Amino acid sequence: MTLAKPLAGKTLFITGGSRGIGLAIALKAAADGANIAIAAKTVDPHPKLEGTIHTAAAEIEKAGGKALALAVDVRDEVSVKEALDKTAAHFGGLDIVVNNASAIQLTPVGATDMKRYDLMNGVNARGTFMVSKYALPHLAKSANPHILMLSPPLDMKEKWFAAHTAYSMAKFGMSLVVLGLAGEQRGKIAVNALWPRTTIATAAVKNLLGGDALMNMSRTPAILADAAHRIFQKPKTFTGNFLIDDTFLAGEGITDFDPYRVNPGQPLQVDFFVPDDIPPPPGVSLKPLKV
Repeated sequence: MTLAKPLAGKTLFITGGSRGIGLAIALKAAADGANIAIAAKTVDPHPKLEGTIHTAAAEIEKAGGKALALAVDVRDEVSVKEALDKTAAHFGGLDIVVNNASAIQLTPVGATDMKRYDLMNGVNARGTFMVSKYALPHLAKSANPHILMLSPPLDMKEKWFAAHTAYSMAKFGMSLVVLGLAGEQRGKIAVNALWPRTTIATAAVKNLLGGDALMNMSRTPAILADAAHRIFQKPKTFTGNFLIDDTFLAGEGITDFDPYRVNPGQPLQVDFFVPDDIPPPPGVSLKPLKV
């Protein structure tokens, strides 16, 4: 029997959850009545980025969940540990951690400033490692604990590194945490990675990658929120998986992916790091729809 609200009463800790994919995952869980800690840096409104930890918390409450807004820099060890401890104390436990916070800059080695290198690897790889590390004691008390990384399959091909080595190292670093931690915690805590087949309509895509043109060739964050929601319902023995959003959802019985398109009249842009040997599910086309 499928529960109507499977995440009701569950507590989630989501990094980078003030907007975009992190917020979409939060709102999907909030609709079930989940408790959600939004751990992000944006406290005051940003001129180019929508959302703060406070606006996200308000949206979560409106959607039916309980929210805790936490100003957290995932590079700061004290900040991370205190935020996780505060979440567990406030809600009486911790069930799910989503490592979503990420920094991006697509530059070749010679053009990459070391401050940007340190930022990307500090937020993506080190931040994911540290959040997961300090979450472990709390998750160990949950009946069905999960850690989910928004990171790609470990497809070690030159083409994924050649144009932006620093960023690729940082994202694959997140996935290496999945590989190791899933083995370490097997049977105790589920640890998985989730990655989109296409670009997702977020502020990063609009401001850093391709503007409105690429936004129109993207899917909405809802596809990752729906996938994450189903992952969290899996038993803790479902672990060590590197999942592509539509392939996983197709395996869950989803057949219509067209509603996730931002603009049905535009082709979909395949994202970085999607392995060639994981084609779209049967019936799914990346071409424009006839509208």
